[in-house]
Amino acid sequence: MEIQECNLNIRYDLPKEIWDKVPLIYQKMNGWIGFGKDGIPHWFSYDTNEKSIIASVEPSGLHFEANMELNEWIEWKVEIKRIATEILEFKVGEIEEGEVGHEIEWIKSS
Repeated sequence: MEIQECNLNIRYDLPKEIWDKVPLIYQKMNGWIGFGKDGIPHWFSYDTNEKSIIASVEPSGLHFEANMELNEWIEWKVEIKRIATEILEFKVGEIEEGEVGHEIEWIKSS
């Protein structure tokens, strides 16, 4: 296993109605085990020395750090982007990978 990381274009300054949907995305992902005592979302294990994924909100976007094999990590990232795009109703991806631009377009669902 090795450390993997990515930043999704789910920015900290998006409206509350967008952020209210993020826990639903988490729950739909393989390996979801819940929020730790620290309030951090966890997948697979609460022990980051084992196969695990954690998420945090950073100025650059929603950041994920994983301890897992590369091929499984890639599959997990593809799935979270697909689910997040569906639920949030805007294209979710990695700016660093050229999947999305710096500007976020989102549809206000009211």
